[in-house]
Amino acid sequence: MAGGERDKEAAEGQARRAEILAIKETKSGRQFYCNFDNFNKRLDEWVPAARIHFNQDVEWPSPEKPKDAKKAAAPAAKKTAVAQKKAQKRPTSTREASVASEGTTPHPWTEFVDSQKGTPDADGGELVAALDLDNTPGAEDDDPMDVDEAVAEAIIAKTQPPEHFSREEEIEKLRTGGSMTQNQAEISRIRNISKVQFGKFDLYPWYFSPYPEVFTQEDLMYICEFCLCYYGDFKSFTRHRQKCTLQHPPGNEIYRDDYVSFFEIDGRRQRTWCRNLCLLSKMFLDHKTLYYDVDPFLFYVMTTRDEKGCHLIGYFSKEKESAEGYNVACILTLPQFQRKGYGRLLIQFSYELSKIEGKLGSPEKPLSDLGLLSYRQYWTENLVDILLKYNESEDRCSIEQLASLLAMTPLDVESTLQALKMQVYHKGEHKIVLPTHIIKRHEAMKEKLAKDKSKKKVINPEAIQWKPPVFTASTRTWGW
Repeated sequence: MAGGERDKEAAEGQARRAEILAIKETKSGRQFYCNFDNFNKRLDEWVPAARIHFNQDVEWPSPEKPKDAKKAAAPAAKKTAVAQKKAQKRPTSTREASVASEGTTPHPWTEFVDSQKGTPDADGGELVAALDLDNTPGAEDDDPMDVDEAVAEAIIAKTQPPEHFSREEEIEKLRTGGSMTQNQAEISRIRNISKVQFGKFDLYPWYFSPYPEVFTQEDLMYICEFCLCYYGDFKSFTRHRQKCTLQHPPGNEIYRDDYVSFFEIDGRRQRTWCRNLCLLSKMFLDHKTLYYDVDPFLFYVMTTRDEKGCHLIGYFSKEKESAEGYNVACILTLPQFQRKGYGRLLIQFSYELSKIEGKLGSPEKPLSDLGLLSYRQYWTENLVDILLKYNESEDRCSIEQLASLLAMTPLDVESTLQALKMQVYHKGEHKIVLPTHIIKRHEAMKEKLAKDKSKKKVINPEAIQWKPPVFTASTRTWGW
């Protein structure tokens, strides 16, 4: 459902079906964790009992039927032995996911509730409830991070990929495989923090973050926007704010313009701050599992400035020494700053650093679903810009030349061209073509950015004051 339709339905206060996955007791009373039908998983939420419509019929989960009637009639000892044998043969990731799902005991009923956000597709299961979409503080549209509508349509809606390329399959592969999803049980865990006060913003987390268990009982958690320390009660947080003297991220400022500043922070020197940053980002990244050992990483934090200090907008991290040549390990724009052009700035800054290093960069896989769309937008914009210049000069170009000009890997260039059907095989050779509809969408996007000056932000490479750091063996490894 489109964001506008969802907002309209929320205004009308209609009830929506949802699957209740867990129940917890908080200081304000009992709350139910709801997974809304046909909404993304990041829009799950803890719903108070007052918003559940108990007058509706409950949809009970259907009991699982034995696959083989003969096995069902077998002796109990034999069934136990078979179950143990199957458990030994199952993959580790499957067993971990089963343990995680068994650890959360669903409440066996279905009701109707008021919702603050939407949820992902329900695969059937434990409890289904219909939720009312009014009383929704800070409801988020299920839109890609910093992806303008014209470009999003060019990438998603109207672009027909070649037969061997499937956007849905690629996103699913990126979300479930790779170095950042080694712990499958972590992904399936239910969100534990209901609401966060971060500076002047109220944030509603999307995913589980491993904060201390005591914070799961709080209705509101307070995070200092400068040192990122977290508190469960307002009195302790107020006392901290009176004593906290930090006004910017604890690192070197390597870039400043009229809009933003960038700070470089060594995870080994500022362990506590970087761990707190990872805990904060984990609330909005479902694939991120590493947060405790930050020694091998550098963090590049983007902030906006005012008279009170430098306020966190987003960041990306990169390994001090990446064997695969990745220039980004993790990237995030905080929700209150999304769809304002900041995600594009983060990506551009990472490639500007790669140019200074004289390397070709690529983000670490897997990317999140929103991260993939943001990178696809950035890659498409820059590739079309360069190809238009080559088209005017009638010069020939290759994938390697495009990769060198943009500091991208040839694999990223080729995958983007294939996704947009810009690479064809004609008369015995591969050629790059620039379809008219892509040119028109690109021009429409440029006109839109020209009118909306708030999103017309770019990095000035000459303003970057940075040299590639050199580390010893002890400073670029794990600090165990």
